Amino acid sequence: MKKLVYRSEDRGKAEHGWLHAKHSFSFGGWYDPNKMGFGLLRVLNDDIIEAAQGFGIHPHDNMEIITIILEGALEHKDSMGSGSVIYPGEVQVMSAGTGIMHSEFNASSETRTNLLQIWIIPKERNIKPKYDQKKFDPQEQQNNFKILVSGFKDDNSLYIHQDALIAHAGIEKGNSAEYKLRKNNNGIYLFVIDGAIEIAGEELFRRDAIGLIDAGELTVTAAENSQLLLIEVPMN
Repeated sequence: MKKLVYRSEDRGKAEHGWLHAKHSFSFGGWYDPNKMGFGLLRVLNDDIIEAAQGFGIHPHDNMEIITIILEGALEHKDSMGSGSVIYPGEVQVMSAGTGIMHSEFNASSETRTNLLQIWIIPKERNIKPKYDQKKFDPQEQQNNFKILVSGFKDDNSLYIHQDALIAHAGIEKGNSAEYKLRKNNNGIYLFVIDGAIEIAGEELFRRDAIGLIDAGELTVTAAENSQLLLIEVPMN
């Protein structure tokens, strides 16, 4: 098994006054030739948006875009006519396909919003654009990897056009959670949202990550109460 450890402090940074962003992979004005993604996982941005601020209308195409709210709320509008507010515990999926225009704004005039946005390269180009959103039960994620987003048509998950998945687990201190690779030749990118864990002989802390290739099965043990995001994705 090959391991790639990514430390929080090595992420790219962007400060725009209204936006405070950390980039796990090259994005926007931050470029690192050694961090162009993990397999077909192209973007993992950790964004803090100031109150009543946000991204004005802008285009996307041929990308699976997943947004997870950690704190606050995000208002979404797009050219398909979709309009909604996303809260913690909810996940949004947008298949940009042939092209879509959308905007994203902090829905609060008083507090910040913190979100994770993930881009995965799709297995098909120029599909019909699609938007979906779903709230998940946190109890199903306790000491267990609950699949939130999947290209394997898992029950109750949001669909993406790729042989990939995204799962979340909240692991209590001293407990463990196991995960078995869904598809041979996929890799696993594990991101610590909060807490501290031990995995594959490594200690990871808040906002650290690890990429695992040829993992097969893995066990994650929490040294503190921890929130984890697991992304299984094709490596080519």
